[in-house]
Amino acid sequence: MTAYWCERAWLPTGPAPAVLLDVDGDRITAVRPGAEPGFATRLTGLVVPGAANAHSHAFHRALRGAGGPGTFWTWRDRMYRLARRLDPDRYHRLARAVYAEMVLAGYTAVGEFHYVHHAPGGTRYADPNAMGEALLQAARDAGIRCTLLDTCYLAGGFGTPLGEPQLRFSDGDAHAWAERVDALRPGPGQRIGAAVHSVRAVPAEQIPHVVDWARHRGAPLHAHLSEQPAENTACRAAHGTTPTGLLAARGALDAEFTAVHATHLTDEDVTSLGGAGVCLCPTTEADLADGIGPAGALAAAGASLSIGSDGHSAVDPWAEAQAVEAGQRLATGRRGHFTSAALLGMATAAGHRALGMPGGALAPGAPADLVALDLGSARLAGVELTDVPAVAGAADVRDVVVGGEHVVRDRAHRTIDVPAALSSAIDDLREDP
Repeated sequence: MTAYWCERAWLPTGPAPAVLLDVDGDRITAVRPGAEPGFATRLTGLVVPGAANAHSHAFHRALRGAGGPGTFWTWRDRMYRLARRLDPDRYHRLARAVYAEMVLAGYTAVGEFHYVHHAPGGTRYADPNAMGEALLQAARDAGIRCTLLDTCYLAGGFGTPLGEPQLRFSDGDAHAWAERVDALRPGPGQRIGAAVHSVRAVPAEQIPHVVDWARHRGAPLHAHLSEQPAENTACRAAHGTTPTGLLAARGALDAEFTAVHATHLTDEDVTSLGGAGVCLCPTTEADLADGIGPAGALAAAGASLSIGSDGHSAVDPWAEAQAVEAGQRLATGRRGHFTSAALLGMATAAGHRALGMPGGALAPGAPADLVALDLGSARLAGVELTDVPAVAGAADVRDVVVGGEHVVRDRAHRTIDVPAALSSAIDDLREDP
């Protein structure tokens, strides 16, 4: 048993002063507003639930700042070159540092969309899940909860075989993918989910096998969806429908499904996604010139909106959620699409829902995942408590508790020198000059 006393805490009813949180193991057992701190660990500022990063590609962090003219497709070529240099040890070192960076920013859970499964050329490691196990170990080392979204990737495009860089992503067919994934062994605070990389990377007849695997195990199912107009055009040419329509016809769209990006949608697509989840990654979508998705329309249709850092052009849940609102303002010329509380919900409760994990509230029975935001920062000075989620940034995160464990204290990770770990892991992956 332990306890944390919050100077102020964002409860389901809103911000409240002097809140004592009793914790047993990794769970909150009682919430007592107006309490004295006693011998509890004090968390100053405003304590909010831990954020969930619903879409991550850990190795993309090594491409942060990769500039120059081009498109998503030219960026993808550079990403493929990076993927060739990964092995289990390098992947573990990089992911450990990236996940620690996430915790510093206030993420306490991550969904890793994992598709680099095998050695270059497609040869299996002695342990076929060596890469996935490296990611799970990295999350344990960094002190972050993880849903490993093991990704099925079988084709180089509609009716197109895999290219050489993609061979290491593939298991050959969905049955072989499922057999490999069934051997993964997650630890405490971890679970295994499934992903269809995209409708261009998984032939239509294979998609139901992935859907069935997820449904039979009660696991979350994710897919990249309509990130680029070219994907929509190719899908219509091959199947006479949009990617959303194709997934719907193959039985993928339900409450356990999360579409990632969903940027270029028809009105019919928006309606079809109304009962599902949609993970928006606006900082990466801006970095890759993807476009601005219809977040307002999706929310109005009933979709559960979460956020992800995707390629990690920024690792900041607060900026990510704020960028959803900013994008809608730019697209419509109107302010105020989402309240501050709604933005916090995107970063917390909706993200946990997408990952098939509990979390996102400071309430009895919820995970003891706590993030203390420094109200004394220049950024938050003078800001009303109810507006803090719409203004805060990763630099305002002072303390982070994950599952009752104080992982970040006074802006420092308890075991990892995050800048040094990132620099070392990324330098080891750089191409020779």
